[in-house]
Amino acid sequence: MRRFVAIGLALAVLAAAAMFAAADAWPWRRLEPVATAAAALEPARAWTRSDTLQPGETLGELFGRHGIGAVDLEAVVSLLGIDPRRVRAGQVFDFGHLDSAAGSTDVTVRVRPDLETRVARSDDRWLAEERPIRWDRHPVRLEGRIVTSLYDAMTDATWSEEIEGGDRIRLAWDLADVFAWAVDFTRDIQPDDRFVVVFEREVSERGETRLGRILASRLEVAGRQMAAFRFETPDGRSQYYDEEGTSLRRAFLRAPVEFRRIASGFSRSRKHPILGIWRRHQGIDYSAASGTPVLAAGEGTVVTAGWSGGYGRMVEIRHRSGITTRYAHLRGFAKGVRAGGRVGQGDVIGYVGASGLASGAHLHYEFRQNGVARDPNHVDLGSGEPVPADLRQPFQAERDRLRALLDPAPPSAPVAVDGVAGDR
Repeated sequence: MRRFVAIGLALAVLAAAAMFAAADAWPWRRLEPVATAAAALEPARAWTRSDTLQPGETLGELFGRHGIGAVDLEAVVSLLGIDPRRVRAGQVFDFGHLDSAAGSTDVTVRVRPDLETRVARSDDRWLAEERPIRWDRHPVRLEGRIVTSLYDAMTDATWSEEIEGGDRIRLAWDLADVFAWAVDFTRDIQPDDRFVVVFEREVSERGETRLGRILASRLEVAGRQMAAFRFETPDGRSQYYDEEGTSLRRAFLRAPVEFRRIASGFSRSRKHPILGIWRRHQGIDYSAASGTPVLAAGEGTVVTAGWSGGYGRMVEIRHRSGITTRYAHLRGFAKGVRAGGRVGQGDVIGYVGASGLASGAHLHYEFRQNGVARDPNHVDLGSGEPVPADLRQPFQAERDRLRALLDPAPPSAPVAVDGVAGDR
């Protein structure tokens, strides 16, 4: 009996609900649907216009052209995450418009290659959302012969389909940085030296391309074979190691300037360009544009940072094992470089100039050991650290993977099998 009563009550409830639904009248107050941020940021655009910040123009002027006045400007710029003082001419903004609105209803800007930010009007306020841009990485292998310089080899027109012109120059710099502790690419390179490099080409979901990281490289310089394999440790740090797992990083860089073109090499004597007399030249001159950053060849303590006679403005650094390095004829010193201060390897310590007895802009670099000038290309610059023992096996696995990309096996030649050509 109770079962029939329960079924009857259930049918009665369903019938009542059907009548309320048909009349759109309910005995209780229904909750209003909650608008999500995503829904608020998707207005139906009538049209979108891209506009570029012009030289000498302010963001207020640019946004004003699209109906975003001073009342909304601060909120929009803040939500976009950009600093008005740092936005440079040439920055592109996309403005969305509606037929029913005089001004823009949303603004989109690319804040990083892998991220854009969109700000949209929702009633009387603005809301922001970030949109990640996916980049996929693809390994590319290049091999070449050096005729005059690494840069000429990299800019060979036959590579136009592999890598664009601007990225070819950057690849040359990146490769020089990988081997910065082993090779001075302005003095050590000889005709017919060879290189092989595997790097990443990155392609965005929008079809943009950019140069990625160097994964591995092999150099043949003056008959010497050198290899570099990129290995990243679990904590996210990466270094380049040789075949045996020894870091390429040494106590001193081979060259202390970012633009590496030497005017005159280390020699026992030469005719001084200003004094006009023959005297011992106790260093290497690097010809570079005035203002080129000068790097500390190794970590150490600054002994001198000031005027030093014919050296002009000079920085002298004391390192371990009785070694000192001098950087002369500078135009000026980097901020914070002073006697007694510490510098790290690769830190900018000054800028190329022509102070003192110099006929033109260049860096005079000296490497001294126990007070005696030495040719930095013929001294022991220290040994690299090996891969930690607990990471030895992962390194070897990664090295073997990269080695297969660097030196791929040649395709097998077809052979005859029962009178029919086939693959081995």
